[in-house]
This record gives sequence, structure tokens and C-alpha cells, in this order.
Amino acid sequence: MHSPMGNEDQNPILSKLNQLMIRGGSSHAQIKMAHFFNFFMLIVGLSLGVIVIYITSFCYVRVSIPTPMHIEILIGSISDHHPDLPPPQAPPLLPPDSHLGLAIGVQAIDHREKVSRMHSMSDAELLSRAVMVRGMEPLEPSHGDASLPKVAFMFLTSRAVHLSPIWEKFFRGHQGLYSIYWHAHPSYEDSMPVDSVFYGTRIPSQEVQWGTSSMMDAEKRLLANALLDPSNQRFVLLSESCIPLFDFKTVYSYLTNTNLSFQASFDDPRKSARGRYNPKMAPTINVTDWRKGSQWFELNRDLANLVVSDQNYYRVFQEHCRPPCYVDEHYIPTLLNILRPASNSNRTVTWVDWSRGGPHPGKFGWDDMTDEFLDSIRFGSNCRYNGNVTSKCFLFARKFLPSALEQLLRILPVLLGLDP
Repeated sequence: MHSPMGNEDQNPILSKLNQLMIRGGSSHAQIKMAHFFNFFMLIVGLSLGVIVIYITSFCYVRVSIPTPMHIEILIGSISDHHPDLPPPQAPPLLPPDSHLGLAIGVQAIDHREKVSRMHSMSDAELLSRAVMVRGMEPLEPSHGDASLPKVAFMFLTSRAVHLSPIWEKFFRGHQGLYSIYWHAHPSYEDSMPVDSVFYGTRIPSQEVQWGTSSMMDAEKRLLANALLDPSNQRFVLLSESCIPLFDFKTVYSYLTNTNLSFQASFDDPRKSARGRYNPKMAPTINVTDWRKGSQWFELNRDLANLVVSDQNYYRVFQEHCRPPCYVDEHYIPTLLNILRPASNSNRTVTWVDWSRGGPHPGKFGWDDMTDEFLDSIRFGSNCRYNGNVTSKCFLFARKFLPSALEQLLRILPVLLGLDP
């Protein structure tokens, strides 16, 4: 028969101690028991030490809370791999007249916006996403400056923005009312300083060849990138040789207080206009639809979306408009004439001099820069704005050479009332 199981049978350590005590008649057994007891206490001490260290370290663990920047990067990386997701929205811009603490926030927000100009989307993905972004709704005046629409200034250049010091003065103090997008040759490495308004505004680009549809591809690329920001409501295309003819407030008010866009579009029977029409474009585009105009446009958001989303008419231009037909001079004027004629003023706000003849407009350098010359451009024409006749028809002008920069920096700030 088995004897009842005691507590020592349940605990092997107590059982071992009991056996040693029973046989503890000799000094040898007592020594063994002492060694075992010391070993047992060592194990217990080490265990308690590990537990104490673990509890102490847990109490002092540093919790890493993701910052808004980390969250923005995470959202951006997720949406880049899932084009069906809506694009990450930029944080709201603060009023330009905020106090110092808020001004630092504006700089941080602007920096994050600038960094986000670069992405890994293909042109097809970019155009598809851009047309899905809904623009901002009309806002009540009580919302304040932070809710005002922005004007997107899109610079299409081969390399540097030669006249950037002029534009730095033009944009100064108007954060939150404009966005800048810069398309340059992909091999060009700019050296804009961190505090420049152009810093971080480069978008993913491709090589542009004059006289080919790659020029129009670049314009669509600029528009699509700008459409990703729902607060952009007006879109201006500029080149490295452009200058502003008025101060920022005047330009902003002129563009945001009208429903019409400014794209030159006219029917010219001459060989250099209607003579470029290809009969193979029919029936999608008939000769009666054909228009010519300046490449340098200004569009509202509805028309910018129209240009980016169009595939039907653009495909016809790509197939049948080859030199001496130039896509950038005919595509948008013809498209607007067919689909949105009532939304266009049929004139441009970018002045250029064609009086000298030839395939390219006149260029202006150091010797041409005078107050009288610039004022003749600013007020030397008559046009209609919101139904009224005005002499303020052009907001920008081109083509100004790098050699004109020093004189422009001396004259323009005075004419435009810019800070020296």
C-alpha cells in the first residue's frame, strides 16, 4: 500500500531538505545541507533582483508618440501604394499676420508642403488622382484669411529661374495665398537656399523638347500637381523669363475676383494659324473649332481640371499636330472653344512682344530696362475686365534676359511698391 502523500512529496525542495535532515547524523551531511541551502538562497536572490530590475526599467521607459510629420509621412507612403485612397490633405495654413509663434508654425507647414512636391506617381496616376480632388467650397468672410483661396504659380523652365530675386520680393509677406510649382529639366540640380520661396517646389519632371507634345505634357503635369491642393483656385503658367508687372495684392485680387479665365483664343485665317489644322482631326475637331493662342495661360480650377482630365481631344492633337503645328499654341485654345467658350475671356494676362517677327518673341536686356518701357507694358493697352474697360490688361511679361535682373531690381520695387 502507498502511504498518504505529504507536503514534502508535493515540494521537491522541501523533500530534499527533509532527507538531508534525516541523514544529518554526520558532519558530512550537515555540510552538504549547508551548501544546498546557500545555493537555494542564491537562486532566490538572483530571481528577486531580475524582477526588481524589470519593474524599475518599465517605469522609466520612454514612450515615443508620433509627431504630425511622422503621421503625414506614413499617410503619404500608404496612399502612394494605394492610388484609390484620397490624397493626404495638407494642414491648414495660418493667417499671414499671425504672431511670431504662429509664424514659425507657418514656416514648418510650408516646409512640409514643399517637401511633398516630390512623389513616385507616374503621369497616368498623377492625372487620375488630380481630377478626383474636390476644390474648396465658397467660404464666408468670417472664416478669415486662413480660408482664402490660393493662386498656383507654375514655373515651366529649362533650368534655373533666372529672375528669382524679383519673385522673392513679389511673394514676400503673402504666405498662405499662393503656391509655387516648378518644372525644370530632370537633370538640373538647383541650389535654392532653404529660405527661398522656390526651395522644395520642384515637381517630378521629364525632358521637354520645343515644338513637341512634351511641352503640353509638362503643362498638364504642373496643373495636376497643383490640383492636388484643393485650396488652389487659380493657375498661372510662367517661364524663367517672366516678371510680375504689379504687386502681389493687385495680381491676387485681379485673378480671384473674376469667374473668367485668361487664355488667348482666336480664329486666324493665316497659314500660321488656321493653316496648321490637319483635316485628319475631323470629326473630333473640325476646322471651325480650330483656335490659336498664347501658351502662357491663367485658368480657374474648373478649366484646369478640364485640361487635366481630357484624353479624347488631346489624343487627336498628339497624333495629328506635328510641326509646323505646335500643340502648346493650339490645344488649350481649341479645347476651351469647344467645351467652355463662355468661361474664357479669350485674352492672356502675360505680355509678350511679337512685333519683331519670326518664330520667337522679342527679348529684353539691360539696355531696355526703363520706367517708361515697363509702364508702357503695364498701362499701354485697353481690354475688358468684369464687363468694364480697363488699361490694366497684363499682370506678367516676358521675355526678360538674366542681364536685365540688376536693372529690374532697381526699377521694379519702386514701380510695384515692393520692399527694397
